[in-house]
Amino acid sequence: MSTISSHNPMKNAVAFAGAATTGFVAKNSGRSQASLAAQACTDVIKACGLTAADIDGICGMVPSPPEMQTMLGIPRVTWFDNPVMPVVNAVAVATAAVFSGLCQTVLVYHTPYRLPWNTASSLQDPFRGIGMPAGSGPGPESIFGGVGYTAWASRYIHEYNVPREHFGLVAINDRSNAARNPGAAKRTPLTMEDYLSARMIRWPLCMLDMDLPVDGADAFIITTAERARDLALPPVLVNAVTLGMVEKNQEDQTPSLRNHGQQVVVDALRAKSDFWTDGTDIYFPYDGFTPITLNWFENTGWCGPGEGGQFVEANWNAEQQRILIDGRIPVNPHGGALSEGGSQASGHIREAVHQLQGLAGERQVAGARTALITAGGYFFNAQGLTLVSD
Repeated sequence: MSTISSHNPMKNAVAFAGAATTGFVAKNSGRSQASLAAQACTDVIKACGLTAADIDGICGMVPSPPEMQTMLGIPRVTWFDNPVMPVVNAVAVATAAVFSGLCQTVLVYHTPYRLPWNTASSLQDPFRGIGMPAGSGPGPESIFGGVGYTAWASRYIHEYNVPREHFGLVAINDRSNAARNPGAAKRTPLTMEDYLSARMIRWPLCMLDMDLPVDGADAFIITTAERARDLALPPVLVNAVTLGMVEKNQEDQTPSLRNHGQQVVVDALRAKSDFWTDGTDIYFPYDGFTPITLNWFENTGWCGPGEGGQFVEANWNAEQQRILIDGRIPVNPHGGALSEGGSQASGHIREAVHQLQGLAGERQVAGARTALITAGGYFFNAQGLTLVSD
């Protein structure tokens, strides 16, 4: 019996009422995570025409929901949670909480921060380095975390006989898009020569293949579609949301490039959504590591296994130095994790909400009504989200 079904009673019943960001910097911002989160949360509450007293659900990691409630002066909540990354996890539980009636209006927030686990320079900071001495964590010969992705990137090149330049196109696309995003951490142009000459971390992945550690915060208001229609901004409906894992879900146990969490997400999200690739106006594949993006292209059905790079080449706009699928559909128009900053998908979700609300400024996609987000990597964190304008 298949565990995948089209059952989706929450479809279009819950909505994003708004999204806000502090923007991101790839250096020490001089601010705490709490300060950044409070700014983004305050901004999104105001943008939706709400007050702290209107919030009855809180969902985020750092600071904790109880701390956030205190900082913002939210009088009473009936539900809160602090799910793990990536951020589609938070969207899933917040959407379910609203739909079930546990609460009506949820404040969701995420605060990417340069910490010892994602940037060595933070180890020198006496505040950011507390509790995590240099050399802690998995050793260089393990296959966990970033090292795991170098192993699977090597496997991808070997199995499909493709060049590193295919990874480079993902990085260049992000940088070209980030140039139009004032909140992106990296906006200077990037060429293939720059990519190929970048410092190698562990073959075949270089500095430009890996998401950018940043300081910043994103925040969202999620509520019922009915309530969202009475607020200040156009609602963005949650058409479907899903998470996916296979039995062997650790980096060193994953069966193959064709059998991991992404395939589960695609099967479930496609079954539960009202549209798929042929009805998508903007596509947001995760790009924490460049090979992840190519694998999402392949598993989502834009192309076949191992053809992600060729697909990008076939849909490459040479003048703009970015991907435009069928000459129309942009990919990570905010600059993604590689150039806007490694936000563990909060940036992807925020950009999708802003695009469907018509609030994306210079990078606004004309007539955008649908967004497909495929977040997370290969292993235990693959996730998917489809959004539609009301």
